[in-house]
This record gives sequence, C-alpha cells and structure tokens, in this order.
Amino acid sequence: MCPHANGDAIPNGKHEMIGVENTISNGINGHSANGQSINGRTAQKRNPYAPRASDFLNNVSNFKIIESTLREGEQFANAFFDTKTKIAIAKALDAFGVEYLELTSPAASEQSRLDCEAICRLGLKAKILTHIRCHMDDARIAVETGVDGVDVVIGTSSFLREFSHGKDMTYITKTAIEVIQFVKSKGIEVRFSTEDSFRSDLVDLLSIYQTVDKIGVNRVGIADTVGCANPRQVYELIRTLRGVVGCDIEVHLHNDTGMAIANAYTALEAGATHIDTSVLGIGERVGITPLGGLVSCLYAANPEYVKSKYNLPMLREIENLVAEAVEVNVPFCNPVTGYCAFTHKAGIHAKAILNNPSTYEILKPEDFGLTRYVSIGHRLTGWNAVKSRVEQLGLELTDEQIKDATAKIKELADVRTQSMDDVDSLLRVYHSGIQSGELAVGQKEALDRLLAQHQYPKFGVKPMKPVDATDI
Repeated sequence: MCPHANGDAIPNGKHEMIGVENTISNGINGHSANGQSINGRTAQKRNPYAPRASDFLNNVSNFKIIESTLREGEQFANAFFDTKTKIAIAKALDAFGVEYLELTSPAASEQSRLDCEAICRLGLKAKILTHIRCHMDDARIAVETGVDGVDVVIGTSSFLREFSHGKDMTYITKTAIEVIQFVKSKGIEVRFSTEDSFRSDLVDLLSIYQTVDKIGVNRVGIADTVGCANPRQVYELIRTLRGVVGCDIEVHLHNDTGMAIANAYTALEAGATHIDTSVLGIGERVGITPLGGLVSCLYAANPEYVKSKYNLPMLREIENLVAEAVEVNVPFCNPVTGYCAFTHKAGIHAKAILNNPSTYEILKPEDFGLTRYVSIGHRLTGWNAVKSRVEQLGLELTDEQIKDATAKIKELADVRTQSMDDVDSLLRVYHSGIQSGELAVGQKEALDRLLAQHQYPKFGVKPMKPVDATDI
C-alpha cells in the first residue's frame, strides 16, 4: 500500500518535415514482421513486450475498457458537457470500440438524469454504466434510467471514514449488501468498489470484497483515488485480491504522480480484467489513465489483438473532440497523437527510419491512421534524410552533391530553423545550379550567389551593399 500514507496502511509545424512511406514491414526489435527464413521455414518473430505464456493470470491480451470521460471527465476543472456534446462523445467512443461507457450519477442533477436516459436510448454497442454512491436513494434513481449496469462506490480508508462519510466498516458492509442485492434484483450488472483502496486496511478490503463476491457482484473495483500507488504495490494488491474473489476486477487509477498508465498495465499483468480510462486522461485534479496512452501501451504488447478490438484511426478525432470541448490542447508529447509522436529529427535516427521504421518506432503510425515524418530543416539533419527529400522532389543529385547541399542546410539552420519550403527552395536552387553548370560541389560562394538571386532573405543571405562613389 502507499508507503507515504499516514492512514491505516500495511507496510508491504509538420511544415518543417517530410512524410516517409512505410515500404518495409515494421517488425519488433528490428526483425522483419514476416519473420526470417531459416532452413526453408519461416521463423515467427517473438514480441519481447508480450506477456509470457507461463504468466497464466496475465490479462494484457484479455481486457475491457470502461471509458469514463462522461463521468470522471466531467470532474475535470474545465469540463462542461451539454447534452449534444455528451452524445457526440458517447457515439465517438462507441465507434472506437470501448466496451463500456460510464456516466455521471443521475442523482447528481436533473440534467444528469435526463442525459443518462438519452444516451441509454442511443442503442450503442457499448454497455452503459452509471456511477453512484453506496446509497439506496442513488440506486433507485439509477436503475430507472435504462443503464446496463451500476457502479457502486464508497470510501474505506481511515481518511474517508473519518473526514468524508463518517461510517465504520460494519455499516459500509451492511449498506453495500443492501444496495448490491437491490441492483441485482433489477437484472443489471453491478460493480462494488472501495474508494482510496491503497490507503485502506488490507484486512478490511479483502473482507468486504469476499462478502460482495459471495452475493454475486459482476466486478469488484480497486481505486487509487489519490494517485499514490506504484506498479509494485498495484501488482501485489491485485494479485492478492485475485486469490480471494472469483468475479472480475476493475481498476480506477489517478495520475497525480504520473503512474496511471504503468499502474494500469501492471494491474492487468496481475489479473485485473477492466481498466477505467478517460480521453486525454481528464478528470478530478490531473485525472486518470488516459485512453490513448493505455491503448498505445497495450498495442506494444500485442498489436494484432488491440487492432482487432479498437478502431485506432479514430483516436485522434476523439481526442480533438474532447480537447475542444474542455478548451485544452492535445499535449505535444501525447502518445500517438502528440505533435511529435512520429517525428524523427537526429540524422542517425532518420537514416535508420528510412531503412526500417522499426529501428526507432514501437508503434506503427499507419495503424493509427497517421504518418511518420523526418524533420530536416535543422542543424542535426543528416544527408540520408535530405536524400529522401531530393528523391521525393524528383531531383537528380549524386550523393556527394546531396552531402554538399546538406552542409548548406546545416549552416543556415545554425542561424534559424529552416521550414520545409526553405529546404525545398534550397534544393531546387542547388539542383538548377548543378544542371546549368553554374555550381559544383564545394563552391560555397557560388551557392550563396545563387541563393541571393532566389528569395535570399529566406536563407539568411545578406544582399551585397551597392558601391557608392563617395566610399571610394
């Protein structure tokens, strides 16, 4: 449990880049995706990131996503979703392929109830859940909305028992049984989760989970409500819980310390079956496990399984939709959809990427409907990347000539970054000079003169000062 807890824890611009076509299968760890022929047989590549066959509880290739943008995401500071926006997000996530959509409790407000009912009437493939307090009044409202399941939660840490609801474990257990049995009587799914699980007493946790498992909950939930857990703590708790309950296990992980994706992956390794996510990770404070980050992590472990489950090219559309709704930008470092996600800059990277993308990519951009780029208008560029652009422009230059042009790009980039238009113009001017005989390799002054004749300010080439007779 959390080592720092004071509660009852037990120690334990793409405009500067060129697109690169994927002409070589993107294998794992440098191997061809089609394997290699050995003694006439095709050897199957082994993905080192995939779960081991001996790890029989591992669910990295057998999981479901409970998408909580319309519940946890509403708790994000900037979030206000009207009915139209909620329906658009719900439809987009359903088209992406998430198995569950979790909605704000209909007991929260009249509009929340109406929105819940409206989404239930859409006829989506995803199951619709709503998230309620462990309270009979909330349960009675929830089951009348048409949802497929109810997610019940109550705090169990000493912090929440003392400073939130003020109830002891005897009361919590009694109320949980009452609410669960009522929801089950309506013929819909029910999950019971403790809140602030990692700062709760382990004996209390296992006791209440065993109790609700015996009366037939579909899932029990572990919640890292304050984001204090690390992967080892998550693994140990889920593995222990897996040994005492037979139902599914859901995890809800906050990202206060930046561990949400790692903790979610580890939870699956330990035997969890369901992961809560939100688009861009939005939620209370800094939010929870982001949908895109989790999917990219799981893709690395088993690309074919993830591709078979989810419409990956929709990810960017969904993130843009939610980002606009909550008035934030998609982070530049966002997995898959960030501005720099498939951008390669250093010369040594560019050369390898052009030969085989798997040398520096664990994700295939084309599987997400995206394109990789090699940035070349900078001082770190290499001549192999420039050669690729020369070929795309249909120019005929030798390797020595390309190296000479690359040296000029690097020289100009020491003054300022060159846009793709800058680079293209330089390459065309260089090619024209070579073809006309006005330029040869190594003739820097001749190249400067040619550049000065073609939009010289763009290249940082200063025009010659006219000679004035008074200066003589």
